[in-house]
Amino acid sequence: MQVKKRIFSGAVCEQEVYFVQTIGRRGAARVPRIRFRTEAERERHRTEISRRRHTRAFNANFSPASLYSTLTLDDENEVYTQEEMEKLRDLYIRRLRYRKPNAVIFAYIGQGKTTQRWHMHMVSNGLTEEEISSAWTYGKIFRIEHLRTNCRYKHDDGQMHDHGQDYTGLANYLFNHGDPEKGRHRYKATRNAVKPDEEEPTECRRRYSVEHPPLAPKGYQLVDARSTEYGYILYRYVAINDKAGRF
Repeated sequence: MQVKKRIFSGAVCEQEVYFVQTIGRRGAARVPRIRFRTEAERERHRTEISRRRHTRAFNANFSPASLYSTLTLDDENEVYTQEEMEKLRDLYIRRLRYRKPNAVIFAYIGQGKTTQRWHMHMVSNGLTEEEISSAWTYGKIFRIEHLRTNCRYKHDDGQMHDHGQDYTGLANYLFNHGDPEKGRHRYKATRNAVKPDEEEPTECRRRYSVEHPPLAPKGYQLVDARSTEYGYILYRYVAINDKAGRF
């Protein structure tokens, strides 16, 4: 049976379409489920699930009022392992949360490609530039800037289109930023982050495919559709900014 489910995250709506196993009549033939051929395929599948969850949480929590910061270490505070950098990150977030308990923070640590020096990217809601700067005592602030009001992405037609406050591109960049050691997380988010609005799955009344998507929710327009060999299809819609139908 094919089912669909919608997830609303800020200006983005995603619709998942996938198959679920149903109990058939005795003697009825069952379609075998495609299995992972290798452990690497299974790991890629898990990573993509984590990526989608992260992107949805990112879009649900941040807006043009949010700040994107890059924080670097000076020579005196330089560290050499992920564990050491995580300790600095956690101390810094606790310091910020002590000052602003309601602040929402997503933090990502990584190393420079050429220098191999550790640094941190942070996206926050509820903090000022001065609060971010004054609490960082380990080096310099490379940037503090607001998230864009209009994000532009290239479509299959080769043209750039305005997706409004769809931060999927930045979310994916930050998700890929670090190369976490086995057993460690790609990012740290404060527990007060809101969750996307996820609807219950419903049975599809007709068969969907990448070429034949479900109708867009009112006020949204389809921007992307992707499928996997495992029968999973993901449609992405973004909120329309104006009456002319432009993003």
